[in-house]
Amino acid sequence: MKTFFTGYIEQSLAVLIMLAIVGISTVMGYFLRRQVLGRLSRWAQENDSPAGDIIFSAIKSPFILLSVMIGTYLALEFSELSKKLVDRAEKGLSILAIIAVSMAAANILSGYIRIRAVKIDSRLPVTSLTENIIRITFYSVAALIILNQLGISIAPILTTLGVGGLAVALALQNTLSNFFAGFNIIVAKQLKVGDFIKLDSADSGYIEDIGWRSTKVATLKGNYIIIPNAKLAEMIVTNYSLHEKDLAVIVQLGVHYASNLDQVEKIARETAAEVMKETPGGIPVFEPAVRYHTFAASSINFSVIMRARTFADQYMIAHEFIKKIHRRFAAERIVIPFPIVALNTGQENDASGSPKEPPGIC
Repeated sequence: MKTFFTGYIEQSLAVLIMLAIVGISTVMGYFLRRQVLGRLSRWAQENDSPAGDIIFSAIKSPFILLSVMIGTYLALEFSELSKKLVDRAEKGLSILAIIAVSMAAANILSGYIRIRAVKIDSRLPVTSLTENIIRITFYSVAALIILNQLGISIAPILTTLGVGGLAVALALQNTLSNFFAGFNIIVAKQLKVGDFIKLDSADSGYIEDIGWRSTKVATLKGNYIIIPNAKLAEMIVTNYSLHEKDLAVIVQLGVHYASNLDQVEKIARETAAEVMKETPGGIPVFEPAVRYHTFAASSINFSVIMRARTFADQYMIAHEFIKKIHRRFAAERIVIPFPIVALNTGQENDASGSPKEPPGIC
């Protein structure tokens, strides 16, 4: 009986020692992550080092897992467990290490591509679809390595996947269609995240993300339009951000027939140039243009051409111009006539056959 209790106590003490080693390693890992990685991450932010910040953020999650694994490995080394059990445990730890490393590598590569996409015109713009493709690739490689570690032959599995792939493709036909359509949209670079588009359904907005199944478009009203990638690929889409984001802002106006057209053009150009310089979203270096185009029923109509940096900026530019031109025309006594039709007998020919001058503005 005494020998039984002695053995039980020794086993319990060995288990407690192992748990203590794992616990101490975990606490130390948490402390190091909080102190060392935290300070390095703050240093990267203060020194504007995106690459360093991405690396620290990527290894932050697997760091605790690696600490637990190191503690478990040390506990196994100091334990008196059977060699067979220790070998199995170490094999399990190696599998966890592969998972942790693949997670960190996928996060680092995704972050690096995200930085490069901002700096250069990347061949593969970063969206949730491209990030998922990167992660799936890394996790697939990790899964093959894990199978090899477990002594499982990969060839029969690949053969099975090849045979069953046809059945899976038929069952997931719509999903795969959206997936490859989204990938094609990204590679073609005709639509990118941040572009302002108008669909053939007259809906418009900014592309926020191109996912594995659908594309999310944020409208100016604050709503979202969710479009399956396969349908988006078949739509007629106007991209206001391709080739350049800035666009013309055209405001239509009309003045009385008795107006001095040279004076009207000069005032309209001056007002438009002032709006371009003072209104956010305007292009100050752009020289506005005035073009007369129509003898209408009650006015001579013309267009004032300005330019906005983005599609959404055109509304504020037109708003400010209309207010300013209305005040300026009123001060200069330039009449913007109401849309009416009037009979002007003063324009009839007199007895000599020559037309009379049009009446002045009252």
